[in-house]
Amino acid sequence: MERDDDTSVTGQDDEVGLDRIATVPNLITVVRLACIPVFLWLLFGAHQQTWAAVVLAALGATDWVDGYLARRFHQVSTVGKVLDPVADRVLVATGVIAIMVHGAVPLWFGVATLLREVVVSAAVLLLASLGAARIDVLWIGKAGTFALMTAYPLFLVSFGSAGWQHVIGWIAWAVGLAGLAMAWAAAASYVPVAREAFRAGRAGRQDHAGPDQGRTEVAR
Repeated sequence: MERDDDTSVTGQDDEVGLDRIATVPNLITVVRLACIPVFLWLLFGAHQQTWAAVVLAALGATDWVDGYLARRFHQVSTVGKVLDPVADRVLVATGVIAIMVHGAVPLWFGVATLLREVVVSAAVLLLASLGAARIDVLWIGKAGTFALMTAYPLFLVSFGSAGWQHVIGWIAWAVGLAGLAMAWAAAASYVPVAREAFRAGRAGRQDHAGPDQGRTEVAR
């Protein structure tokens, strides 16, 4: 992460402000969450699948904004660290399930997308509970998520019998299959990374505890 010249002051400000709630990034995250019911109403209430696709695409395209602003303007907070990924997972799950129910995407494709999210989320929670070191997001995972969040609105727009919708459907399948392949490839790539993160976290705890306490723990 890039830092300003006065790294000591910046770091102190970030640490002191971790308990903040009312920040611009957190507000953006809340707005994104509040737009999810709007997407559902447009799709199932107003029966405006094109506008629903536009809203979903906008929500997917802005998933990086809150995190970027938090880092750029030093407004990282504990609430934001939890709220941001939760909002992303809720958006993906809601979008995929809604589009499956609408019939715009096959069941197997939606299940494969959701299963990947469940596997990765469960792995993250398990590693965190075991005290593993932080794992950086792989570029292939970012690319896969971006492709999937592009494909699902396209699937929605293509759901119809018009000739131009068939063309959109072909594009959606090309982008969606590539995104799904990259997403699962990223999940597999995290396995050796997760092992190393677990070892690093364990070694860090032992170093922090000291040699005496380390021997006591082993004796137990």
